[in-house]
Amino acid sequence: MLKLTKKNLSYLAISLVALLLLSSISPALRPTVVSILKSPLKIFTFVCRETGALIFFHRNYAQNERLEKENGFLKTKLNEANEIYLENQRLKESLSFKQKSPFKVIAAAVTGHAVDNWSSVVIVDKGENNGIRRGQAVINYLGLVGRVIETGRASSKIMLINDPNLNVSAIVQRSRQEGLITGTLGNSMAMKYLPADADIEVSDVIVTSGFTSNYPKGILIGTVAGIGLEFSGLSRYAIVKPAAELSSLEEVLIIIQ
Repeated sequence: MLKLTKKNLSYLAISLVALLLLSSISPALRPTVVSILKSPLKIFTFVCRETGALIFFHRNYAQNERLEKENGFLKTKLNEANEIYLENQRLKESLSFKQKSPFKVIAAAVTGHAVDNWSSVVIVDKGENNGIRRGQAVINYLGLVGRVIETGRASSKIMLINDPNLNVSAIVQRSRQEGLITGTLGNSMAMKYLPADADIEVSDVIVTSGFTSNYPKGILIGTVAGIGLEFSGLSRYAIVKPAAELSSLEEVLIIIQ
């Protein structure tokens, strides 16, 4: 088998040039020369094309990998910046509310949630060392959130207003009709013990009445989403949508009065 040495390649190149010269000098030899060179040229063209494609493939592959890494890095930075922006917006709203609030409050961040399905409880990063005590009402800039049920030195547990074990005396802001707000573990609460002829309508605003200990009067609880009649037919109840977004709490304000 002929080795492709530099010397052999030189001979091959000289031979090809000679054939091309002969074909240009003698037109009669042109078909023969073309026939001789046709197969090598096809092979040469194929090899060049495939080699070029392979080189471009690896170059494009490396470039795509680099661009994907840069894209992932930029997405991470964008998400981080967006989280910081949203957190700043929440803190700004909480600070503004805190400054305008008639109550003395302590801001706390939500650090965890209850692990069972029978209660609605969150954990915050403030406790007895910060002046937090059991029974204190908890709000945010949207409305009532719940109350403190347990305290440690540096953390506390807060029962949310949609927990069935939490009851708050409330009134319809428009008609001053009284009732009792009770949690349902869902995205709504029930306002119970309403007379059959109670003046209450869908979209009515519900606020605290001030009759339940540690819950100051006038705190927004939510709005009426529906009204029904109890089985006995002697009283009514209302479905109340909480003003605070209980499923996405991140910061709260604890009223220490």
